[in-house]
Amino acid sequence: MERVTGAVPDPLPGWLTGARRVTVLSGAGVSTDSGIPDYRGPNGVWTRDPDAEKLVTLSYYVADPAIRRKAWRMRAGMRAGDVHPNAGHRALADLEAQGRLLALLTQNVDGLHQAAGSAPERVLELHGTVHAVECLSCGDRTPMDSALARLDAGADDPACLVCGGILKSATVSFGQALDERVLAAAAEAAADCDVFLAVGTSLVVYPVAGLVEIAAAHSARVVIVNAEPTPYDGLADLVVREPISEALPRLLGTA
Repeated sequence: MERVTGAVPDPLPGWLTGARRVTVLSGAGVSTDSGIPDYRGPNGVWTRDPDAEKLVTLSYYVADPAIRRKAWRMRAGMRAGDVHPNAGHRALADLEAQGRLLALLTQNVDGLHQAAGSAPERVLELHGTVHAVECLSCGDRTPMDSALARLDAGADDPACLVCGGILKSATVSFGQALDERVLAAAAEAAADCDVFLAVGTSLVVYPVAGLVEIAAAHSARVVIVNAEPTPYDGLADLVVREPISEALPRLLGTA
């Protein structure tokens, strides 16, 4: 098996252009060109401010009201930004329009894949969504906008209106388990594809990173597009280091 590392090859390999069941795993790097910083890259949120990781760690969030207040201020600040899908998101939506996308598995919580035109039923949000909030006590789920409206009205740590419990964005924090049904569907999509494309993800967070192994074990070709090396580069048929929003349209033939 010939492995290519670096640039998008020209011409593209036939096994890629001919693929009709592509499963995509997307990470934070897909959204950086939309103005959303990644986490572990050289300029990532946690690289620049290690304490920021506490905001997405369940034990800290539950135990410390100051952490919750800071997390809510962060959510309010993110809402103020003008964030739109970029060429990478659109290339994946175009892949679906071609009838070649089996599933889009995303570690992102921003909803930009759906905003770019990806069908919600094709998108598996492995780490949840920032567009909703959940009560950690009773599980009541409401839109994020309603919680932010309460923040605007003066509540710096809004509680659940049903039971008074702690509210948190409907994202999977460190210390929280992934939804087993979503993870099982993702594993099925990894096992059932002919090409598995991991893009913009460091592939160090498990069990999601293990989806690469599942795909390879079921004879799928593996493509990794990421700025930094990943633990699975040696398993890949093709590794691309070019900027994602430039590389994906060419790689997928949607340019």
